[in-house]
Amino acid sequence: MSTATAAAPSANVESTVAGFTKDLRTLRDEIGTMIVGQEEIVEGVVMCLLGGGHALLEGVPGLGKTMLVRTLAETIHADFSRIQFTPDLMPADIVGTNVIVEDGSGGKRFEFQKGPLFANIVLADEINRATPKTQSALLEAMSEGSVTVAKQTYKLEKPFFVLATQNPLEMEGTYPLPEAQLDRFFFKLVVQFPNKAALHTILDRTTSDTQPKPRAVLHKERIMEMRELVRKVPLARQIQDYAVRVVLATHPDNPEATPQSKKFMRYGASPRGLQSVILAAKIRALLEGRYAVAIDDIRHVAPPALRHRMIMNFEGEAEGIEPDAILAEILRATKEA
Repeated sequence: MSTATAAAPSANVESTVAGFTKDLRTLRDEIGTMIVGQEEIVEGVVMCLLGGGHALLEGVPGLGKTMLVRTLAETIHADFSRIQFTPDLMPADIVGTNVIVEDGSGGKRFEFQKGPLFANIVLADEINRATPKTQSALLEAMSEGSVTVAKQTYKLEKPFFVLATQNPLEMEGTYPLPEAQLDRFFFKLVVQFPNKAALHTILDRTTSDTQPKPRAVLHKERIMEMRELVRKVPLARQIQDYAVRVVLATHPDNPEATPQSKKFMRYGASPRGLQSVILAAKIRALLEGRYAVAIDDIRHVAPPALRHRMIMNFEGEAEGIEPDAILAEILRATKEA
């Protein structure tokens, strides 16, 4: 494993990192009491939360995506809200609207009635079943942490975290998410079907007379402190350069591009994708008790951070080429500095 060359951290830093690692593992393990056989998905969702971003989960119905976000809210003392996206859902149903109310003197005035978006953790369930107009209502909230109604801007309480689920696009009644909105998601996580052992555990927990219940193990104020620590993790220049070259290689017209990237890509990952890679790599280092980012951290987080930000050309779509296959080639071909 290639790690950054840095001075030994002070005792105070070591204690802070140890506390972060302990709390993060506690949160991950507590969520694991409810979510079976999806360790990578749980870890990815927690990374999105601590990175200050949002998560997009893709998978067929019935794999526990809704239970995951509800469990997350219960484990961190946070307000939870669920929005079921449907084709007839309107933007005002999400952000809220001004309504007429009577005051004490019998007069009438407009008062803003908050929508379900005003929560710490918001589950946007089956987001790709809503029309693009309604999907775009989330853009300002996800990017700026605020919503604007009738020229009045309302700030959302921090932490604000959107966990959206979507069904695969080949299923009927779905709309592709706009590229601008996809880019707002820190990670895109693909939820796989559980294996045989996991299915037995799921049945044991859900079909018996005793069912586990998650405990609240962290306060949302602690989440904000952990977010600040993530950004303080040092990053060696050669590690940053490696991440930059990986992202550049997703662009077909760049000298760093690999053969598959040149052949099948129309447009590569954005600078926001690179930011997600770096922040996620810092979180992974802290999760393993390190106060320095390694090349392996970059390799581990690159697929979920970049796969949804890569746009295939016609040939790539026609041949069914997946972004993960191109990323695998890029990570093999990109040499350490």
